[in-house]
Amino acid sequence: MTDQVLIFDTTLRDGEQSPGATMSHTEKLEIASLLDEMGVDIIEAGFPIASQGDFDAVSEIAKNAKNAVICGLARASFGDIDRCMEAVKHAAQPRIHTFIGTSPLHRDITALTMDEMADKIHDTVTHARNLCDNVQWSPMDAIRTEHDYLCRVVEIAIKAGATTINIPDTVGYTIPRESSDIIKMLLERVPGADDIIFATHCHNDLGMATANSLAAVEAGARQIECTINGLGERAGNTALEEVVMALKVRQDIMPYATKIDTTKIMNISRRVSQVSGFVVQPNKAIVGKNAFAHESGIHQDGMLKNAETFEIMRPADVGLSGTSLPLGKHSGRAALRAKLEELGYELGDNQLKDVFVRFKELADRKKEVLDDDIVALMQDTGSEGQNEFIKIKKLRVICGSEAPQTADITLEIDGEEKHCTAEGDGPVDATFKAIKTLYPTEARLQIYQVNAVTEGTDAQATVSVRLEEDGRIATGQSSHTDTVFASAKAYVNAVNRLIVRRTKSAPGVDTKEVKYTDAG
Repeated sequence: MTDQVLIFDTTLRDGEQSPGATMSHTEKLEIASLLDEMGVDIIEAGFPIASQGDFDAVSEIAKNAKNAVICGLARASFGDIDRCMEAVKHAAQPRIHTFIGTSPLHRDITALTMDEMADKIHDTVTHARNLCDNVQWSPMDAIRTEHDYLCRVVEIAIKAGATTINIPDTVGYTIPRESSDIIKMLLERVPGADDIIFATHCHNDLGMATANSLAAVEAGARQIECTINGLGERAGNTALEEVVMALKVRQDIMPYATKIDTTKIMNISRRVSQVSGFVVQPNKAIVGKNAFAHESGIHQDGMLKNAETFEIMRPADVGLSGTSLPLGKHSGRAALRAKLEELGYELGDNQLKDVFVRFKELADRKKEVLDDDIVALMQDTGSEGQNEFIKIKKLRVICGSEAPQTADITLEIDGEEKHCTAEGDGPVDATFKAIKTLYPTEARLQIYQVNAVTEGTDAQATVSVRLEEDGRIATGQSSHTDTVFASAKAYVNAVNRLIVRRTKSAPGVDTKEVKYTDAG
């Protein structure tokens, strides 16, 4: 077991704290199920005290988990800890994760002396341990905490019953050597350190989260906290796919084992990207579109002769087929089903029927339908038919070098068709203005992003839109060979999600009632 590295996934907690990444209740349950199936050891399912929505999600995930430990986050207060235990108690393996900021900056915020904070750590960890046998404690901003004080409070937490001590680089400040040295120091100086598991939680502000996590493991940490696609506060977290594949590829110098089924990585990466609205950058390690792409002539020649000349892992290792076999307008339903299964999608007959119709429509517009087109089609399909208060019935735009650029649009709003024409600074601006004319909203456009799914003038465009209204943030995504139409659908999808969030009867289901404080 000393060589076993536990994977602690916090996509549903730290990842969801990314502005705009809020997931619905159903989406959280789906992602948790995929993480459990993948072999994640611990799933941090949320922050139960934050809202009724978070509590309900953590509770439901705890009831449904088959293999993973289900963890909830709690601040250093009895109320938070009690609420957390109430949510995770349904799990076969529950865990309470409680934390407090220990650096001088955070002690100033809490107005606690070192002694007062030490007493509070003892009392809250003891309370958590009295409720649950599996307790994790984190000194937030540990990297910037004085070493003597860090050793002191870690010892207190261990004596109070913590079974896992997480050492977070909350602000992404450390470098690999320092990350390693701190773990070594704690193992050498703190009584009882050999009896518990040290964890590492690294943020990516300086682009070193994965390197810092692996350095901590080499020093003796045996739990890595991470998220799918590196989703998280600011520049994100250690990416699960990066540390797991690094451990798999470099067994020669890091002979550590994990339970992760790496062939499921690409499927869950795509799903998290879809539900969060955060598009994975093309050159992202492991899961980026270009991770297994080769354009250089020298690279292509080497790949044809021996793939290992320029690939340190096989596409199949992360769930890719390794080849892109195109489908076309003459392909049948069986061929589409086989391709979907190859890409990690399992559809029922009714779902396949709906997707097949969309596939045929796409095939009529494109000469070749590639794997990435199918993935984009599935992502777009996932947003259809859910809470569609507004639907696009017809769109026609006029654009070019001569103004005015106009959009002529017909929407179905709550069952009633409405039409208008609007002018704008380009066809997309005109389209968005037309939509706002028919359905007025104070929502502010935060992000508008277009990515080509495949190459060529007939390529699909995947458009992501993020809207903000009264503190609520909603994302929409859509794909189409017509970029303007994809933009309109993405915008309408985001507006539909905002409408749902306005009308939720349970407070906090889609917005947070208390401000999150990052535990890592």
